[in-house]
Amino acid sequence: MTSPTAPHKPWPTPIRALAHRDFQVYFLGQAVSTLGKWVQQVALTWLAYHLTGSASLLGLLTFLSLAPQLCIGPLAGAWTDKHDKRRLLLIAQAFLAAQSLFLSVMTWLGGMNSYWLIAMALVLGVLNAFETPLRQALIGSFVAEPADLPNALALNAMLINAARFIGPPLAGALIAYSGEAVCFLVTACAFSLLLFALMKVKGVPSARVAGKTGQIFREGLTYMWGTLEVRRLLLGVVVVNLLSSIYAVLLPVITRQSYQGDATTLGWLWGAAGAGAFVASLCLALGGSLPRLARFIVVAAACCACGLTGLALNMPLGWAMLSLAILGFGITASNVSSNMLLQSQAPAELRGRVVAFYLSMRFGFEAVGGLFAGVVSVFWGAPATMGIAGALLLGYMLFDHFYWRAHSRPTSTQ
Repeated sequence: MTSPTAPHKPWPTPIRALAHRDFQVYFLGQAVSTLGKWVQQVALTWLAYHLTGSASLLGLLTFLSLAPQLCIGPLAGAWTDKHDKRRLLLIAQAFLAAQSLFLSVMTWLGGMNSYWLIAMALVLGVLNAFETPLRQALIGSFVAEPADLPNALALNAMLINAARFIGPPLAGALIAYSGEAVCFLVTACAFSLLLFALMKVKGVPSARVAGKTGQIFREGLTYMWGTLEVRRLLLGVVVVNLLSSIYAVLLPVITRQSYQGDATTLGWLWGAAGAGAFVASLCLALGGSLPRLARFIVVAAACCACGLTGLALNMPLGWAMLSLAILGFGITASNVSSNMLLQSQAPAELRGRVVAFYLSMRFGFEAVGGLFAGVVSVFWGAPATMGIAGALLLGYMLFDHFYWRAHSRPTSTQ
């Protein structure tokens, strides 16, 4: 019997997942929601730096907004595998919309200070620890054909990175003409639209597992630790995000100190990274077949190292934007390729836990990197911090090549 969400006729290969009606509805809602999320991120960091001028606070806010993914994300994945993921996502999305609305009201009333910023960043981090793995794990339920899942993931990544390209300049313009409160209100409306879209889709019911949460968690951990390729992919996710994603923390500092810029300048710099990320996701959607993804990951790490090195040289604004585009390309190509490989290889009943672990590593270590970057830049400056991260990433690439090559040789000869 054909699933109600199955496509009636084939679509072009690069967008074949859009033939599924449920994925179409989700895709449109996600487009607006992700755009709003980037508008909020730029507005929040600019508001924090505008109010305090503290690079350390920027690092702390990044850490708090992402660290819960590292601390509770894997357990959240095990817990959600026992429940109706769609219903849980609706609840999480409603709370996200309420949080953005609260930010808008408090900013408009002039009540925001460093304490409120810290509290809101922590609330956002806890909500994202549940919402992000739920959303990723549900993508598979919106496409009736398992073979279309890699394409759905690539299109979802392309959507997210298109928002990275459009959202920051839009946020910069909104801040310049209307203020941060309007940005937060726009985000609340965007989250509400995704909530509406999720009410309109049913999807293929996701598999639930029975047992205690601790036992379910250990089953997922055993699978990931016991699979060599999964361990390698997750280690790469940790290192790339720990070292490369520090640019998000340091961009407001670089904007003000190196280029004497304002919120509009910050928006364009962030948009340059988003443009590179969009190109990466487009490349993966057009040619990211599973056998090629391992090579994508190697090229991506090299791009990250080059982009960080370029930013460390404190070049003119145009060259800095090019470096950010290369860096954005590398981060996205590495993360999305790893995600596609992990989800395609994982058994269906373990996919929620695998996604949760991946996101925990991806965002959790971005949080750790952001916290350290904020502290290190106080003593050595933002450009030098970028240079150190680039050198460490090059060192990891050499380790990855020789270590895994040595450990895979005995397996290949058996």
